[in-house]
Amino acid sequence: MSEGASDDVNVHNSGKRTEECRRMVDHALTRNPVVKFMVEKLEEAGCPVGERFFSLESCSEEVGGGFRVPDGVIVCSNHLSAQEEVSHVLTHELIHAYDHCRGADLDWTNCEHHACSEVRAASLSGDCHFKQELLRGNTGFRGQHQRCVRRRAELSVGMNDYCKGPGCAKRAVDNVFDRCFADTAPFDRIP
Repeated sequence: MSEGASDDVNVHNSGKRTEECRRMVDHALTRNPVVKFMVEKLEEAGCPVGERFFSLESCSEEVGGGFRVPDGVIVCSNHLSAQEEVSHVLTHELIHAYDHCRGADLDWTNCEHHACSEVRAASLSGDCHFKQELLRGNTGFRGQHQRCVRRRAELSVGMNDYCKGPGCAKRAVDNVFDRCFADTAPFDRIP
């Protein structure tokens, strides 16, 4: 996906912000080592990243992106303004795509399945790096990464229509946390 990457991004909204976001997606796909690594690992796992795998959309919810089966990665161009944000969103969503690819029985309506992928994506994508947490005003040192992963996974799972009941997202994350936090595939360790 290195040459002609702009042809591989499906654009569903218009304007300067979308074009700028498209350029940032292209940049990440061709120059960000973690994004390139994830695309490579998806393809090695038998899930090729085709020309329509990345879509830019104007999203109503305050999210940076999403993973939608069977479409692929959605990038919310109306909520992203910096290259680093776009690269983190792509990495996060590509981890979901990787989990979907390797887990033939992964059911996104099952709150624990979804929670496992969210734990992995929050931990491995850079969402919870120290700098990100500092920018959010979360300045704890000991155990901050794990607290961030739990918090962000619970928020994401709580957005799933099947997991909206009181305490449902927290229970799902708690039930899978240790196992899924320890699973760093396709990385050797947390990047």
